[in-house]
Amino acid sequence: MSTISQWQLRAEFAERLSAMYGREVPAYTTLVGVSREVNEDVLRSRGADAERLGSIGRVTAERHGAIRVGTPRELRQVARVFGALGMHPVGFYDLREAAASAVPVVSTAFRPVDGAELARNPFRVFTSMLTVADQRFFDPDLRSRLETFLAGRELFPPELLTLADRAAADRELPADDAERFLRRAVRVFELSREPVDRAWYRTLERVSAVAADIGGVRGTHINHLTPRVLDIDELYRRMTDRGVEMIDTIQGPPAWKGPDVLLRQTSFRALAESRPMRTEDGSVVSGSLRVRFGEVEARGIALTRAGRAHYDELLGRVDEQASQHPTAARGDLARAIWERHMPGSEEELAARGLAYFTYRLADGRPRDGGSPPADVGELVRQGWVLAEPVVYEDFLPRSAAGIFQSNLTGEGTRDNDQQSTAYDADWLSGAIDREVLDPFALYERQQNGSLAQVARALGLTGTLR
Repeated sequence: MSTISQWQLRAEFAERLSAMYGREVPAYTTLVGVSREVNEDVLRSRGADAERLGSIGRVTAERHGAIRVGTPRELRQVARVFGALGMHPVGFYDLREAAASAVPVVSTAFRPVDGAELARNPFRVFTSMLTVADQRFFDPDLRSRLETFLAGRELFPPELLTLADRAAADRELPADDAERFLRRAVRVFELSREPVDRAWYRTLERVSAVAADIGGVRGTHINHLTPRVLDIDELYRRMTDRGVEMIDTIQGPPAWKGPDVLLRQTSFRALAESRPMRTEDGSVVSGSLRVRFGEVEARGIALTRAGRAHYDELLGRVDEQASQHPTAARGDLARAIWERHMPGSEEELAARGLAYFTYRLADGRPRDGGSPPADVGELVRQGWVLAEPVVYEDFLPRSAAGIFQSNLTGEGTRDNDQQSTAYDADWLSGAIDREVLDPFALYERQQNGSLAQVARALGLTGTLR
């Protein structure tokens, strides 16, 4: 009997999810098509350099999705579904503090963590959970009603979870079971046609449009599915030229002449989608909701903890400049600050310990021969070793919050006189019964593993730095 491995399940799930989302949100298909055109044009103009952060095959196939759930129980179940696909929870994101408007969620991202698995298919899903216990958003009465509503729904059928657990344990499924798993998994994330209780939805929407999207409906759904593009500024221009309304900005680092780092994101605005609504008298009428949008991303080099601190410091300078010069374009202010304070080359990023790289032996040895130095920087400079940037595989809470805010129907409400409820990575690990991994540790392990291989190959003792 033929079997389907985890990475094949992951690739097939991503492909089917993309096809389903394209049927539900046709503008997403336009976004994918324009992304492909831009990538092909960049590859023609830049050649091999265009693939420095991933082959064109990987970049073209790459997607990240976003979903929202309501409770730790639902998050634990979705972790089982993604575990079947070889995807692990990485990183903790608190969008409550990153957003100026009311976004009462904490998040993690499920993704592959092994380098070979990422190369095969890097599908990732940014997964948010409603912080029902946070009194700044939900008073005791609303919290009680919301908890009752969420406890009464079932997002993930028992058969799907059983198949997911088998796939996670065996790292594969028989072909027939794989087909059953994929069909049921994709169906979970389709937009439900069940009538939405209009009064209940509006009650939650007054607190937060995100809260209403999570706790105001009986199911869950894909909120956006994100292709990767090699030139996000060009994509933004082409989408706008096609008459697609984009959000006002590209989130993340500015466009500049130096190395691309971390993550840049933008999206088209959430579209009004027809949804049946149940009114107070029990009748069903036609309505519409704006909750789903089309996001696109451009990925850069992963930064170290020191690099991330430097990035955050520069963002603070941009905020300060923007407050002092309210009529200036934020992108222009950011670009000027980046060009003064951000290293302008990969070599300088590496030398200052601000970014992660993997290292491999160069073809041939330096012409002057001799013994290799024990310093990795010298190994690169003398031509013994090549440095290759590590792709940033994760997310930025401020950018995610910016995308959320740009597509909200209103600011919502938050009572800052009430006590905040603490959530962190340890809490989340306990809630889903599996460790939420530290992305910095994953990148560092990847870099250190390559350095150990280089040292062994060159007969060097000790640790390369």
